[in-house]
Amino acid sequence: MFKKRAFYLSIALLTVPLVAVADPLQADTTSPVQQALSQLPQACPVLAPRVNAPMLRMLQGFYQGQNDQPVWSVNGRLSALQGELAQLADDGLDPDTYKLPVAGDLCADIGISQQYLQALQDLHYGRLQQSRFEPVWHASEVAQDRQARILAFAGPGLADLPRAFEQARPQNELYQNLRRVYARQRQQPLPQWQPLASGPLLRPGAEDARVPELARRLVSEGYLSHLPATVDHHYSNELVAAVKSFQLDHSLQADGVIGAGTLKELNISPQARREQLRINLERFRWIAQDLEPDILLVNVPAAQLTVYRNGVPVWQTRTQVGRAERQTPLLKSRVNRLTLNPTWTIPPTIFREDKLPQIRRDPSFLSRQDLQIVDSNGQPLAAQDIDWDRPGNILLRQGAGPRNPLGRIAIRFPNPFSVYLHDTPSQALFSKGPRAFSSGCVRVEAVFQLRDLLVTPAEKVRSEELLGTGLTHEFRLSNPTPILMTYWTAQANKDGKVTYAPDIYNHDPALIAALASKK
Repeated sequence: MFKKRAFYLSIALLTVPLVAVADPLQADTTSPVQQALSQLPQACPVLAPRVNAPMLRMLQGFYQGQNDQPVWSVNGRLSALQGELAQLADDGLDPDTYKLPVAGDLCADIGISQQYLQALQDLHYGRLQQSRFEPVWHASEVAQDRQARILAFAGPGLADLPRAFEQARPQNELYQNLRRVYARQRQQPLPQWQPLASGPLLRPGAEDARVPELARRLVSEGYLSHLPATVDHHYSNELVAAVKSFQLDHSLQADGVIGAGTLKELNISPQARREQLRINLERFRWIAQDLEPDILLVNVPAAQLTVYRNGVPVWQTRTQVGRAERQTPLLKSRVNRLTLNPTWTIPPTIFREDKLPQIRRDPSFLSRQDLQIVDSNGQPLAAQDIDWDRPGNILLRQGAGPRNPLGRIAIRFPNPFSVYLHDTPSQALFSKGPRAFSSGCVRVEAVFQLRDLLVTPAEKVRSEELLGTGLTHEFRLSNPTPILMTYWTAQANKDGKVTYAPDIYNHDPALIAALASKK
């Protein structure tokens, strides 16, 4: 018995060293790629500072999809990547941002992959964070797995790199049309023109010493085919027609009068114009994330609303948007109801800054504007009972009717800014440009044509009946429509014609500087 037990004990002791070395042997099965990624500062100290936590996770997922093997030693693959990175210049992205390490060791392979993934991410989502520059409020946030999206391009794309980059590139017309224009223009020498001097309004038929320089400026961009035979100081019909074309292309009132707004647009330098194309490619990368096939798209600087159906623009109209001191917010929501024959409760800022000073100067202002005073519970108050130096918690409300600033209909969507689309009695302002006149809401020209695009035939009939009563009604829509209110200052059509919008909120300079930065 003793011998048998000793035998079993000897067998057990012999197995101890084997068990002890099992863990190190198992650890050695981890791939060199994943070992390097898990210890990047030690394994690849030059590369490590460029790899943040999200990129590290993406690299780990990318290599897992490639069986944890290096990927850039395949013949021809690296040169194909270099070719695609060079073409990013046509997208307004600087290829030097994606410089590749010299191929050779494992760290170089990881470094090349990092630049590959970064380029796809920048091309798809934008190089800059939209939230830093032009944040958009969303009524409902849709979770996006950005890493999974990029890996869906990147992994299979190793076998066809041009396809990977094309999949990452936004496919909507706004982006594609502007990209073609920018790709062509960036390879051409910059046109040259001198700024026009400031001075009094230049009206058609006037005499002005600036006219010869104006003529040269118009020739430089093709608004005149050639300099007139005699260029004197007379602002001729030929020059006026060219200025009107320029004004139309720059979202200005096409009246041929050169005032401060037209002069400012004429004096934007060729380099700045080219940079404007570039930053709007970045904006269109941002916007692509919020576009839907059926959507109302409001471009705030151009004061323009476009209705899309199945990804195709089917109707467009002019709008009026917020002044610089009361900007129209950028947002994504869903139009879900109409207010028919709306009343207007004056927002606190407008009450405090606009209406209250007028009431203090002239108490009859209230009756002339058909304004009713109510308390916080909506109960009427008498004007003579209010201390207008310290009015307290009161509201002003204007009844439905022809003088109501909301007109006959307001188009509503959830948002925290109390803004909406609406009709307006100020129809003459739609012929102006730029059209930044409101306190934040968006006034819509031909608003009932827009209503017709939002409702079913039965809803149209019913809404007309309710409008006819003259009474205020809230009207729910059976099919809510997405709305995106956003910001861009240059776009191109399919024929390559570029139109600009004045940068009414002065967003462009910061974006130009940030996109030019190497950081």
